[in-house]
Amino acid sequence: MKKTGAEILVEGLLQEGVDVLFGFPGGVLLDIYDKLFDAPIRHVLTRHEQGAVHAADGYARATGKVGVCIATSGPGATNLVTGIANAAMDSVPIVAFTGQVPSHMIGGDAFQEADITGITRPITKHSYLVKNVHDLARIIKEAFHIASTGKPGPVLIDIPKDVSQDSCMFRWPENVDLPGYKPVVKGNHGQILKAVEAILAANRPIIYSGGGVIISEAHKEVKKLAEKYRIPVTCTLMGLGGFPGTHELFLGMLGMHGTYTANMAINESDLIIAVGARFDDRVTGKLDEFAPNATVIHIDIDPGNISKNIKADIPIVGDVRNVLTDILEVLDSGNVQANPQREKWIVQAEDWKDTHPITYLKEPENVIKPQYVVERIYEKTKGRAIITTEVGQNQMWAAQFYKYDIPRSIITSGGLGTMGYGFPAAIGAQIGRPDKIVVDIAGDGSIQMNIQELATAVQNRLPVKIAILNNGFLGMVRQWQELFYRKRYSSTCLESGPDFVKVAEAYGAVGLRASRPNEVDGVIDKALAVTDKPVMMDFVVDREENVYPMVPAGKTIKDIILGPAAEKTRKKKIKAVS
Repeated sequence: MKKTGAEILVEGLLQEGVDVLFGFPGGVLLDIYDKLFDAPIRHVLTRHEQGAVHAADGYARATGKVGVCIATSGPGATNLVTGIANAAMDSVPIVAFTGQVPSHMIGGDAFQEADITGITRPITKHSYLVKNVHDLARIIKEAFHIASTGKPGPVLIDIPKDVSQDSCMFRWPENVDLPGYKPVVKGNHGQILKAVEAILAANRPIIYSGGGVIISEAHKEVKKLAEKYRIPVTCTLMGLGGFPGTHELFLGMLGMHGTYTANMAINESDLIIAVGARFDDRVTGKLDEFAPNATVIHIDIDPGNISKNIKADIPIVGDVRNVLTDILEVLDSGNVQANPQREKWIVQAEDWKDTHPITYLKEPENVIKPQYVVERIYEKTKGRAIITTEVGQNQMWAAQFYKYDIPRSIITSGGLGTMGYGFPAAIGAQIGRPDKIVVDIAGDGSIQMNIQELATAVQNRLPVKIAILNNGFLGMVRQWQELFYRKRYSSTCLESGPDFVKVAEAYGAVGLRASRPNEVDGVIDKALAVTDKPVMMDFVVDREENVYPMVPAGKTIKDIILGPAAEKTRKKKIKAVS
């Protein structure tokens, strides 16, 4: 049976089990949108193409499925670029479709033409320009396979207008044949035996758990390894939820704004078991002084990640769930017990937790502290919400003061640090997980970058909650200016910001505000009671509150700045002991 390219695209989406598509139409997409009109696929019309790609990203992270978005040629396609780069940095499976001018016009600077395959080549796993309608079904099949296997990531398919109009006999391919693409999923057995030997010998081991644990659904294996063999666990920002945040063996997030406990444990460890993490600069600080006495086991499906920043003594390429399963099988078959020296190590970690907790000053009493807002959201949602974040101070407070016990419960831009990400990602997450409360913890700067998506949330009756920690600044940049640039607040003050309550109401959403601590609970309660539209909560917080702890850029973990509250707590405990 003959089908047009537009019909093949719709049929391909159905074959791949796609139930929702985020997009924004345009001239070269008219044939495709005409076929989508009758298709049993939910199309979510965002108000900006960046909103579409971030929503597809949030949907993918919340569900574990491939997120799908579509945009027209030229500016529509280029508006996807930031979101595609964001997905690439955080290994999120996305297939992005773009329209293109007719084939015979490509290269002639036609109206709304852009070389989107060339533009996105460095930030995708693969980019396709479809030159013949006969290739379209195969390309769609390949794209979903590439996006979702190995190290996940974005794939782009650019479809010229004439290809969407041309027709051919339709046949959906049964298999994917890509001889040059064979991700390694099973770890080398010899390397696994070396890892087991190192794990048994270590006195001060630590599991360093990254986003790969979430992606491969290896959280149960990490938990078993930690509990049975008494190994403390720290997580990256992307790895939060891969190990229960309330567990006794959890040391907290590590890195620039990680806990003192996690950072000291990494520094003092004799074995680092890095699982699905890439030793990025926000974790390591000064590379040549990172974990000086530790042997490094590095497990990752991407061989390019291993020894890229920190040399791995025992590299293991493979899917982290498969590798951990094999490691546990070898350990369990030997009927070995945890090294008794590890109890001293765990006691040391508990001491660090006790003397250097993540905390903040509660005074002045009539001012809302942003950390308090996150704590109250945690208590009111009982730790069961999906939290998305924007980028900056709000992101770090969300990581520090909300405890993530299950995977896929925090959705945040880790690698690229994209302001404006959190709200459209929350829309995608809410559509993917309608059973969940979804809260975007935002700053008053970043929320304005995609605030137009309030219309999308209202139109789709999505009960997304937005908690704006409104300090009238670009908070994280201001913090750096305070600490390292003599409080010269150059272009970081946002005093002319909008009335967010009125903005919400103008879009048909609910707007709420809290200006004092005793108003915070009431605002959260009202927001959680709304089930048919988005709610924007404006929390007017302490303007110059900082995120602590903090490791200055380029410094070592030992250079960590604890902040006034932690120093006050530490001195009190020392005084009590003496």
